[in-house]
Amino acid sequence: MGASGHTAQDKAVLRADARTEPLPVRRKVLVQKTGLDLAQAWSIIGIFIIMGTAAVYFVAAVLMPITLAVVVGLILGLAADRMGRLGISPMVSAAILSTGFALIVFFTANAIIGPLADLALLLPEMIETTIERVLPFLERFEWLHINAATFRGGSMSIEALLENTGGILSTAAAKITPALVQALIFFAALLFFLGSRLSIRKTLIIAFRNRERRLSAIRTINAIETALGFYFATAAVLYASVGVAMTVIAFVGGMSAPVLWGFFAFLSSFIPFLGVTMMTLALAVAGTLTHDSLLLGLAPAFAFFAVHMVMENLVTPAVMGKRLEINPFAVFVAIIFWTWMWGAVGAMLALPLSLIAITIANELLPEQRNHPQLP
Repeated sequence: MGASGHTAQDKAVLRADARTEPLPVRRKVLVQKTGLDLAQAWSIIGIFIIMGTAAVYFVAAVLMPITLAVVVGLILGLAADRMGRLGISPMVSAAILSTGFALIVFFTANAIIGPLADLALLLPEMIETTIERVLPFLERFEWLHINAATFRGGSMSIEALLENTGGILSTAAAKITPALVQALIFFAALLFFLGSRLSIRKTLIIAFRNRERRLSAIRTINAIETALGFYFATAAVLYASVGVAMTVIAFVGGMSAPVLWGFFAFLSSFIPFLGVTMMTLALAVAGTLTHDSLLLGLAPAFAFFAVHMVMENLVTPAVMGKRLEINPFAVFVAIIFWTWMWGAVGAMLALPLSLIAITIANELLPEQRNHPQLP
């Protein structure tokens, strides 16, 4: 008696039955088994993706600054390599680059604090102007039951709005401490990543035992650093010109804090689609509140949108070519996903992470092109 409970004679009978079983029945059983195995494999992959997404979402406070540090470190990798050729040690070059980046962030934040403070002082006046402009339009809808008295008492009065604004500011102030902790994690991770970048690179390459795979890993890492460095170096120059143009547009258009508008135009340009959309809407609202004429108020928004479209559709493709061409729908989905996961930082990381994923796919997957048979 075997371990399975069948004797040798029983097994022989079963084998004979299997041989005498009709061929279509055996094929049907084989197809069913293959389908179940395939469904099981995809179920495991789906569960892994769901659990991985949940893990990325819940550990965002730590993973987000580290991911940002790795992306910035990859962008600064070319500069670190050039400093290494000059005989500067990796840790010294890492300290120089991370300190320089921190100083840029500090001076930029310091430059926009003043305009933001002035904007906060003008907030009550802006609220009153907004109510005066919007009230005639809202009074047309009688079922809303909104009139001038609505904004002078109750929860929609200016005093109540200012009180709610104070609550929002206190909530934002309560989140300053976690933001400072994440900033410290980011700069520490950036320093150590730049300092140990070569050793991390060596470890990743040696992890592959096959020589061909090691060469592929070297090509992939080099392609990622080149793609990120080339894109952001070029985009920074192009979008800086957009920021300068926006500063001129805001100054000519009579808007307050033109330098602040230029900085936001520069920063929002790194977020495809959503950045230019939000910037145009903000300009339309601010221009309408600034000028009595609707056409004059919307002029800065139209001017910025025209400059940005010329930059994205004519100048940027001419400078970058097709080497970093990405599917717009894929970029849009990536922005929505990472904005949902990590907020504003996720929106800015969507494009770099997409570039990394596409570069890895182009280097590791063989390029297959179908050549149609033309007449």
